[in-house]
Amino acid sequence: MPFAIAVAALALGFEQLVQWKWGPMGIIAFLLLTVGVKAKNTMVGGLGAAILVMLLAQSG
Repeated sequence: MPFAIAVAALALGFEQLVQWKWGPMGIIAFLLLTVGVKAKNTMVGGLGAAILVMLLAQSG
């Protein structure tokens, strides 16, 4: 049980970091990537990954 709480806290922390750094578009991309991986849908996951890469390239 403590492991699940730690994982949930880490996920929430990462989500807050993404939102702070890349705004709402970063959250959308992260959600697309997560949903794509969970649903084993490569198109949705690839779209989320591509948006994250573009956001990373833009900020660097």
